[in-house]
Amino acid sequence: MATLRKGKQGGKQRSRARRVRVGAPDARLTSSAGVGAVRELDRVLGITAALEEGIGAVKVRRRGVSGGGLVMAVASCQMSEGDFLVSLDRRRDDVAGQLLEPVPTPAATTATGIARRFPDEQLRGIETAIGAINTRMLGLVGPVRRLSLLKVATIDGDTTDVEVYGRTKERAEYNHTGQRNLRPHIAHWAEAGVPLAAELMAGAADPRSNSVAMLDRAIAALPAGVGQVRARWDAGYFAKDLAHACVERGVQFAIGVTRTAPVFAAASHIPDHQWTPAIGMENTELAVIDYLPGAWPTEGVVCIARRTRITADKVPTGRARKRRTIPKDQLTLALGGGNPLKP
Repeated sequence: MATLRKGKQGGKQRSRARRVRVGAPDARLTSSAGVGAVRELDRVLGITAALEEGIGAVKVRRRGVSGGGLVMAVASCQMSEGDFLVSLDRRRDDVAGQLLEPVPTPAATTATGIARRFPDEQLRGIETAIGAINTRMLGLVGPVRRLSLLKVATIDGDTTDVEVYGRTKERAEYNHTGQRNLRPHIAHWAEAGVPLAAELMAGAADPRSNSVAMLDRAIAALPAGVGQVRARWDAGYFAKDLAHACVERGVQFAIGVTRTAPVFAAASHIPDHQWTPAIGMENTELAVIDYLPGAWPTEGVVCIARRTRITADKVPTGRARKRRTIPKDQLTLALGGGNPLKP
């Protein structure tokens, strides 16, 4: 680091550089000052207290880190870019940062030991706490925002694959790409941007197997007074049981359709004049098609197809999934330098 110090020589002012050696980091400073916002959020919403009540006791002796404190500490660590349990130890080494934490950060070994004491009942208690926190949040926002959140609540269900290493991870399995992974399954409240329910599934588990249970748990975590509940799921949730569950619970839903030959056949029979331009999607049109699996509910349920015009230079390469949705004759024409195509 160089600093400038002004001086005079021969009646003229000049600048002289001085080198300052940078030593050890100042323990009074932290690079994770943002956790102060987490502490303030905890103070306003009472997140730790709600977790304590929802989870309950996980140890015989009520001393040290509790179950609710552990969940809060891990969440705060993740917001400081912590990806592994050892990140907790790094947070503990941040002396100044610990003064900003909502709860003291436990050691990685301590966190591991406490986490092993979480049976299913305690894990469900986290979702109970989330429901209480969402209700508290709703009471603090302005009236316009509150009415908007209560008018419609959309449950957005999705899964993601998280690659893991080592052979000691329970339920870790190889997926279709050859990665050894676990599969978190999460239902979010889309309008509020917060999670409602979550499940850690085996690496190759089918998310349809517990989709109805996830729907019910997500609905339970919504605050009272929601006028209309909606749900949206991608094609990985294409299942009649989930569709029937939505209808029975009065939930408006959208589920992605598995791309099969009958679906493409039904879409190909729609005349051009019945396709309607999609709002906010360039070169895209929508149409209702005559396709519905026999075991699905029929009352008020329709299948909507989407088609997008693309140019030959934007045709996916290799083994891309979208490439298989383009009719063979149009694909041949495009690869030969033909005109824009409508898959």
